[in-house]
Amino acid sequence: MDINDKGTAYEISAELPGMHERDIEVKLSSGCLTIRGEKKEEYEARKKNAYVAERYYGSFQRSFALPPEVDAGRIEARFDKGVLTLSLPKKAETLGAEKSIPIKAD
Repeated sequence: MDINDKGTAYEISAELPGMHERDIEVKLSSGCLTIRGEKKEEYEARKKNAYVAERYYGSFQRSFALPPEVDAGRIEARFDKGVLTLSLPKKAETLGAEKSIPIKAD
């Protein structure tokens, strides 16, 4: 998995060859982003004097604690050609926006 800071958002990308989006789950809970998946594949071939059966399977899970500047309500995920890409936008107030601070008198 690769994690990049794109300025206005963080981007997480994971290469998941041979998987389908239905085999992948992305969840957010208590400031922790979890990516989980499982691959199951079966191959069977019957030839004249041979029978071949193979099964490939495996699961994975990765969790990330989100930094406080991530706007959790705007996280997006897309899956294209075996690559899962998550966009984690930063909150506007953490992007260097100017803000006036009122001064209180005693």
